[in-house]
Amino acid sequence: MNNSIGQEIRELLKLHNAVLLAHNYMRDEVQEIADITGDSLALSMEAAKTKADVIVFCGVHFMAESAAILSPDKKVLLPRPDAGCPMADMVTVEELEALKAKHPGVPVVTYVNSSAEIKAHSDICCTSANALRVVRSLTEDELIFVPDRNLGRWVARFVPEKRFVFWEGFCPTHERMTVEAVQRKKSEHPDALFICHPESAPEVSALADHVCSTSGMYDYCRASSARKFIVGTEAGILYKLRLENPGKEFILASPALICPNMKLTSLEDVLYSLQTMSPVVTVTEETRVKARQALDRMLAVPRD
Repeated sequence: MNNSIGQEIRELLKLHNAVLLAHNYMRDEVQEIADITGDSLALSMEAAKTKADVIVFCGVHFMAESAAILSPDKKVLLPRPDAGCPMADMVTVEELEALKAKHPGVPVVTYVNSSAEIKAHSDICCTSANALRVVRSLTEDELIFVPDRNLGRWVARFVPEKRFVFWEGFCPTHERMTVEAVQRKKSEHPDALFICHPESAPEVSALADHVCSTSGMYDYCRASSARKFIVGTEAGILYKLRLENPGKEFILASPALICPNMKLTSLEDVLYSLQTMSPVVTVTEETRVKARQALDRMLAVPRD
């Protein structure tokens, strides 16, 4: 970390009563200086609990929107407004409404990696960590799963009694991780466990010793007696895995596992955002209320 920039960021955070959030896929130096690191929705939930007046979200646009949904009384800054999510952009409200019209009465389960508008037109949200629990909580036999086909198909394996209508969206970064790349790493490191994110293609997930969210990967690797892991998700996760497990080895499953959007935000961007108190991310009140309802329904699902 650049100590002078880091020191100035910390001073401005204190001056503005701001909290700095960094997603698990951010650059190492951004995670290092953050107040809270974690999964996208968990970050927004933690920020909502704080007494901060300002949330500085180092992530992508839909994450900052989630923070605005859960903390309407706080100002939400996104240092790089051009940091988007291709998967979130793969579905529009018009397209979703057209699909709903073809399946009247079928509930829409929407992955939190989606825009506030899409959440507002959904029945319930889910995360990669709780998607299976959310789907099992629904009494309907059929559901629409938006926008990640890979997460949806991974969940569907465990609930064969339900029928799914999948939106054909996907995470380009996880999609670039091929079976061949994983098999190559497994042959090079036969003593390693392979863990991957459920956003991975089904044929890749089938090779895994464990499939889980990024927060689940932290828990799994801390608890495991294994000393070596092949990691099938965005490269930014390696920073905290190595920090928390100094005696263990972590190998990226594929060099393609780098999200260009997640790597946009620099310390200089964070500093400029705090100096100018911009760019501000807002959500209209109508959209916020409806999206919040979908999130609240998810949060009301009992834990196992």
